[in-house]
Amino acid sequence: MIFLFVVLAVLGLIYGYVGLRIIPTLGLNTPWVIALWVLIAVLALLSLAGPVLRFNGVENRFTDFMSWIGYTSLGFFILTLTVVITRDLGWGLWLGGTKILAWITSLTGNETETTITDPSKRQFVVTAMNLGLLTLTTSLSAYGYFQARRKPDVIEVDVPITNLPEGLDGFKIVQISDIHVGPTIKRDFVQQVTDQVNALKPDLVVLTGDLVDGSVSHLSNDVAPLINLRAPYGKFFITGNHEYYSGVEHWLQETERIGFTNLVNEYRLVDVKGAKLTVAGVTDLEAGRILPKHATDPQAALKGAPADSTKLLLAHQPNSIYSAEELGVDLQLSGHTHGGQFKPFNLVVARAHSYLAGLYNHKGTWVYVNRGTGYWGPPLRIGIPNEITVIRLTRAKKS
Repeated sequence: MIFLFVVLAVLGLIYGYVGLRIIPTLGLNTPWVIALWVLIAVLALLSLAGPVLRFNGVENRFTDFMSWIGYTSLGFFILTLTVVITRDLGWGLWLGGTKILAWITSLTGNETETTITDPSKRQFVVTAMNLGLLTLTTSLSAYGYFQARRKPDVIEVDVPITNLPEGLDGFKIVQISDIHVGPTIKRDFVQQVTDQVNALKPDLVVLTGDLVDGSVSHLSNDVAPLINLRAPYGKFFITGNHEYYSGVEHWLQETERIGFTNLVNEYRLVDVKGAKLTVAGVTDLEAGRILPKHATDPQAALKGAPADSTKLLLAHQPNSIYSAEELGVDLQLSGHTHGGQFKPFNLVVARAHSYLAGLYNHKGTWVYVNRGTGYWGPPLRIGIPNEITVIRLTRAKKS
């Protein structure tokens, strides 16, 4: 209940602040003002109604439609809030500066007018500014929607592994992550991703969590194209945090049914031309809070793995890297962050994670963070495109 109140308070801040800063400046009659406030309230509630209904088992086309409206409006209002706050801070600094300038000039006896004092002119400037602001954020929202819904970028990354066996040199792993099939991402998008992955001719495919937002009964048809993913050395799945909000045990049965090998704190040994590749997977860092028997356990995931094998760890959250490095993992593949999904929100997300997006070397262990193949919540990506990643293992050059 406390969490619900916190969410309502945050939504109230986002939608309410924008309304307070925009509506009074438009010079509208009272009925129009009331209508706009009602619309804002409805949009705010719709952004929450979809997740609440899904959590309580109500899933259908109507709730998907409500979620689509709510999430789209949330993206627009977050962008507008960011621009409004930036404008207000800049405005405050400018007004403060003009007052200081007026005080300084008054001391010299050369007072000048540094602000607009005519109320009608002032109202015109404020209204024009707000209309321009709304035009900007509407355009940004439309652009962000297009970027979120388009075909994911294919990012190719070479990862140099020390003492990599010859048989694994050039081994191609294709990573997809955070598709978030749910109220706004459906079968057509999944089919597109499947076709893209197969066209890359991967040796191995990994899906590093957050496949879905919803139940198997509602979304099984939408994820069905993934059964057609092809890779000679297999396709592997690990859970993300959103699987635990969506009936994780049922989803593990479904991912197995469509051909994935589920790695729940365990590993499989893959033989590649005589070279040994350990593919291990851990559950999400938050899994144990929802399903205690699924508490993440990197040590269990790698227990018994051959010491001379190349070790690949699939871990939804990048922060699993601290355990991975201690266990001698060569490469960790993660997702979860979405790279922040859109700017400037990425600056906030970066504070919660050691690694946000791309390839990093953590004390000798490589970690790659996928920016997400889909998106979560607002259908919005600005400056941070979604991706399918091609990871090529290469032999590190000896120094």
